[in-house]
Amino acid sequence: MEQDYRVEKILYTQEFIENKIKEVAQWINETYKDSKDLVLVGLLKGSILFLAQLIKSVKVDHTIDFIVASSYYGASKSTGTIKIVTDLAHDIKGKDVLIIEDIVDSGITIVKVIEYLKTKQPTSIRVASLLNKSAKRKVEFTPDKIGIEVPDLFLIGYGLDYQEKFRNLPYIGILKKEFIKD
Repeated sequence: MEQDYRVEKILYTQEFIENKIKEVAQWINETYKDSKDLVLVGLLKGSILFLAQLIKSVKVDHTIDFIVASSYYGASKSTGTIKIVTDLAHDIKGKDVLIIEDIVDSGITIVKVIEYLKTKQPTSIRVASLLNKSAKRKVEFTPDKIGIEVPDLFLIGYGLDYQEKFRNLPYIGILKKEFIKD
């Protein structure tokens, strides 16, 4: 695997990430084995690689929808203000909702998204996050399922971006400081 020159260090290889994703899928299969209406809601844009890999191993019937919410607006630090950029395409009333998130960092975005989705009256809402960065938490929140607990570093790759770039890297790494313009 070739490392991008802007990456200081690869923390998690594609193989490691995909094994963790299979563990998340097993949790989904067990947790939702009796669900009649499971909706996986991808929190875009970051969750796209995680969700695409995840559904290959999810055996329970489900539908997929997406929501775009942002608190970053191109910067590397959360602004604390959440904007729903794109809403769900389908009604979730009376359904089991599992939000698929790439990383829970400050927790502000995911808590606001949960509050927003609750107004749509689903039967249940849970969160599966590929990554959890609890060191940066600004609100009390823990995902229902975590793939990897990560250190307090600015991570890119496997869906994680910096100014909308680097999502395509097949691994998760640390962006070199000289490429962060804040």
